[in-house]
Amino acid sequence: MSTEVVATSAISDAQPQSPSAPTQKSVEKVNLLGLSRPQMEKFFEEIGEKKFRAGQVMKWIHQFFVTDFAEMTNISGKLREKLEKICVIEAPEVVHKNYSKDGTRKWVFRVGDGEGSLVETVLIPADDKTGARKTLCISSQVGCALDCSFCSTGKQGFQRDLNQAEIIGQLWMANYSYMEDIPVLERERSVTNVVMMGMGEPLLNYDAVLNSMRIMLDDFAYGMSKRRVTLSTSGVVPKIDQMVKDIDVALAISLHAPNDELRNELVPINKKYPLEQLIAACQRYIAKDGNESSRKHVTIEYVMLDGVNDSLTHAQEMIKLLKNLPSKINLIPFNPFPHAPYGRSSRNKIISFQKALSDAGFVCTIRQTRGDDIDAACGQLVGQVADRTRRAEQWKKKVAAQNEIIRSQG
Repeated sequence: MSTEVVATSAISDAQPQSPSAPTQKSVEKVNLLGLSRPQMEKFFEEIGEKKFRAGQVMKWIHQFFVTDFAEMTNISGKLREKLEKICVIEAPEVVHKNYSKDGTRKWVFRVGDGEGSLVETVLIPADDKTGARKTLCISSQVGCALDCSFCSTGKQGFQRDLNQAEIIGQLWMANYSYMEDIPVLERERSVTNVVMMGMGEPLLNYDAVLNSMRIMLDDFAYGMSKRRVTLSTSGVVPKIDQMVKDIDVALAISLHAPNDELRNELVPINKKYPLEQLIAACQRYIAKDGNESSRKHVTIEYVMLDGVNDSLTHAQEMIKLLKNLPSKINLIPFNPFPHAPYGRSSRNKIISFQKALSDAGFVCTIRQTRGDDIDAACGQLVGQVADRTRRAEQWKKKVAAQNEIIRSQG
């Protein structure tokens, strides 16, 4: 990729410079795909252009899915030539895609250099009262550092954070997949909902995720309702409090256990931010007033593990834990993966668990498993990602050793 001398301060967060860059701030072409509107406006001012050009270019990129500056017909030829020299519009490389028989779509993207620098993105279609819903599950990191015991993604370890272009590029590509053969001016955005619920812990990549969500909400980009953008976290309490100041989107908590002892085992970050702190942070998050706020409740995600967290005693503990937190509960049937030490709770157990919560006054649903024929279901977002940390290898050896002890004792 060619190198140009361009203004850099507007994009310092989204496009980090190479450590070996010369003092005159010579950088690679700027990827406009990842810039929020304030960052784009500042960039245009720094190259001697009016900042309103930012909105024009954002519409071409995110609403008409144009990557060729020559197609931006309401921009002067001189400016288009200028942008062609110093900028690109570039989504992550698709190295694999698969469409399920149930309509689910899955992509594997290469991000950065290296065969193991891959992330996965899943789009799940569903019909609801507003029409056809298309929910995109977006990744924020290559791998994950939190190592939740039931999650296949965590078994590969953590490699790096995604930048803004790599995060928003997943949404760009999912939309584009429905319209690549449609004339530019007839294109319409297809994805209706986004959940930051893919690979990685979003709040540990805070700035890039925050700016990406701002692009999702921006009327010059995707114009999504803040109630249709959800951030899911395992419980990084200080960053939940930071979100109160920075953005208004829906919040989901990966709970998975109703007491600290069990949650310490399933979700190790609980040792740092135990349930009392986490629930208090959730209460602070939804304290904002206003009818238009998306913070009216917190979504509680709870994966159902056979004989581990699925008893009626656990249900009663959960009722007590959440009694003062406006919440909707989503029960998730566990999706087994190779060498997983858990099994999926029976349908009867899940229904009994749901009934206990519903009888206590909670809105409680059971998630329908989708896309498992293409390894796209919740907890299976590991696919072709390489294990650079050797965590998966060590974990598999541990499971094999435990199984050998069980056999010898039997």
